Amino acid sequence: MIGMNLKYLRKKYGYSQEDLAERLGVSRQSVAKWENEEALPDVEKCVTMAQIFETTVEMLLVCPFYEEESDALTPDGDGKYIFGIVKVSERGQITLPKHARKVFGIEAGDRLLVLGDEKKGMALAKIKNPFDKLMK
Repeated sequence: MIGMNLKYLRKKYGYSQEDLAERLGVSRQSVAKWENEEALPDVEKCVTMAQIFETTVEMLLVCPFYEEESDALTPDGDGKYIFGIVKVSERGQITLPKHARKVFGIEAGDRLLVLGDEKKGMALAKIKNPFDKLMK
């Protein structure tokens, strides 16, 4: 999986294989072999790549980043989704995956209610502007 993740993240961040190789102090052929899963980067290179791509080594190795832009997983086909993993910025902000916004009709400027349960976790719910009905 690291090969697919590496290729996806490299392109997402706008690096060529040569660019990434230079930042890592390796050859372009090494990066190509990692992306094709013909070889594996050492731990030190994984740490550096995680820093470059603003993630963790664990996420780089096991999280399917390359699926971020694809349709969300629907394990049971019952209207429940797995949209992927998002990272919280230093300011506490997250970016909702594009497919999640599409499925739930969330657009820029919409208001979301943040709900929480210490045992079950957090949820977001789109709320309607109470004045919308008055405007119609």
